[in-house]
Amino acid sequence: VERKKFNKNYTIVQGIDEREIGLKDLAKKLKSELACGGTIKDGKIELQGEHKQKVKVILVKHGFMPSSIEIR
Repeated sequence: VERKKFNKNYTIVQGIDEREIGLKDLAKKLKSELACGGTIKDGKIELQGEHKQKVKVILVKHGFMPSSIEIR
């Protein structure tokens, strides 16, 4: 989670291989399930708000291994 413009929190999802997983599709699913805005910048998905725990649950639901997800 980082603070950006206007002192708002953003959850950053990074380290995903763009050749294996479409970042655009994944970002769309995350934004839909979290009911938040977001964007893709420099190979990272930036989601508005603090969604650390929810993102992990959603990523596991979409086939990511829980051991490969690191939350900071």
